[in-house]
Amino acid sequence: MYTGLLHTHSLLRYFVLIALIVVIIISLQKWLGKKPYTKFDNTASLYLFIFTHFQLLVGLILYFKSDLVQFNAGTMKEPELRYWAVEHITMNLIAIVLITLARTTSKKMTDSTSRHKRMFIFNAIALLIIIVSISMSGRGIIHPDLF
Repeated sequence: MYTGLLHTHSLLRYFVLIALIVVIIISLQKWLGKKPYTKFDNTASLYLFIFTHFQLLVGLILYFKSDLVQFNAGTMKEPELRYWAVEHITMNLIAIVLITLARTTSKKMTDSTSRHKRMFIFNAIALLIIIVSISMSGRGIIHPDLF
């Protein structure tokens, strides 16, 4: 079960990244072009929201089942253990909060330009945090266990 969840978590990151990039590009174009906020924009942000929260759910299960997550005196001294126990979850939780705030707060706005601006800024910061988190893992974007 653990291996299946790990593969799901690793594969799901691509869906999150693709959806995040799509939402960022669309919101930037529409923000700069002063275009209206459409049903497509709402649907794209909804899929991003769903993918990130599903990724969070699988990640939390892995967090509590993983041998890499340890809480002992040596955890903070060992970079790999510290990354998985503290840094990975913290950075990705911040990114998920930003993605969630982008969606929930922009839904309450009435001005389309402001909505697109909010979606772009919050999601771009979330993407930056996710990329930093993935690069810090030392594994890069592609997980070697998938091949």
